Amino acid sequence: MRRVFLLLLAGILLSCSPLRIYRELPEVKAWEPEIVKFEQLDKTEAYPDDAILFAGSSSIRLWTTLAEDMAPYPVIQRGYGGAKFSDFAVYAGRIFKAHDCRAAVIFIANDITGSENDKSPEEVNKLFLSVLKTFRKTNRETPFFYIAVTPTSSRWEAWPEISKANNLIRETCEKNRNTYFIETSFAFLNEDGKPDDGLFTNDRLHLNSDGYAVWSGIIRKEMERVLGSK
Repeated sequence: MRRVFLLLLAGILLSCSPLRIYRELPEVKAWEPEIVKFEQLDKTEAYPDDAILFAGSSSIRLWTTLAEDMAPYPVIQRGYGGAKFSDFAVYAGRIFKAHDCRAAVIFIANDITGSENDKSPEEVNKLFLSVLKTFRKTNRETPFFYIAVTPTSSRWEAWPEISKANNLIRETCEKNRNTYFIETSFAFLNEDGKPDDGLFTNDRLHLNSDGYAVWSGIIRKEMERVLGSK
C-alpha cells in the first residue's frame, strides 16, 4: 500500500508543485525544530555579505573543518542530518532568506538510498529545481553550486538511480544561469570502479578526514574557478 501511495505521489509531483504535498508530511514537519535553530542563529550571529552559504544534509553538518578548508572565504554552515530534497525544498525559503551571500553550495544525499520509499530520479530533479527557484527569488545572480551525491558502499546498490539523478540535476544546472554542478564521483571510486572505503567512516556512508580533504579540494577548485581567488 505504501508503494502504491508513493507511485501516486510521484505522478502528482511531476504535474504540480511538490511543496503542496510535502509540507504536510510528518517526516517533513519533524525538521521544524532544526530550522528554528537556524533562524535563531540568523538573529544572533553576524555574517559578512560575501560569505558562502553551505547547506544540506549530514555531510554539511558534520564538516567540522569547513571554515578552515574554505578560508579565506567566510562561510555559513546550515546542514542537518538526514535532509532530503522533500523537506529541504519546503524549508529552503527560511534557510536562504536571511543571507545576502556571495554564493550557495548545496549537498543533499538521502532521497535515493536503496529503500522502497526512494524517490525517482525525475522527482529528485524536480525538487532540486524547486530549491533553485526559491533561492533565485532573493538571489537572482548569485552563483549556486550543487555537489553531486557521492558513491558509497552502503548505498552502492542504489548507485544507478543515484547516478541518474545526478545526471538530471547536472542537465538542469547547465540550463540555468550561474548554476553549477560539482562532479565528485571520480575521486571516490577505486581502480575497480567501486567506492573507496578508505575515504569513509565505518558506516561506509559518511566521509572521514581523508574523504573531507578530497571533497573540499574539489569543491574549492570549482568555487575558485567561478568566484576567483579570495
